Amino acid sequence: MTNMTIHTTSLPLVDAEASLAFWRDAIGFEVRSEVGQGDMRWITVGPAGKPDTCILLAPPFADPGITETERRTITDMMAKGTHGWVLLASDDVDADFARIQANDVEVIQEPTDQPYGVRDCAFRDPAGSTVRLRQV
Repeated sequence: MTNMTIHTTSLPLVDAEASLAFWRDAIGFEVRSEVGQGDMRWITVGPAGKPDTCILLAPPFADPGITETERRTITDMMAKGTHGWVLLASDDVDADFARIQANDVEVIQEPTDQPYGVRDCAFRDPAGSTVRLRQV
């Protein structure tokens, strides 16, 4: 078996400035790259000091093959928070929750001890994606 890791995952991007404020300012990730302009902007972010782990924030409708029906379905899923999600890890979920919450983000769940042995919390990013933060 080779040494395989996850390098990049993708989440939808609707409002580039709001997403930058969330991922850079609230979450604390560094901006790795920005390309495009207006509604067609791609931004890569990731944890400082870990250049091999990235989240690509991408316009969900950039593919010219998306039909109007698919566009409506994606829009509906984003509004419900079911189109994209990511699970982050923290060594102090309560401190990170307090820091992130101070940035006026939408909280889905405050830090909670789950019955399956995990302490976690959750937010929504500006595109509606669920961002869970788990204690490790």
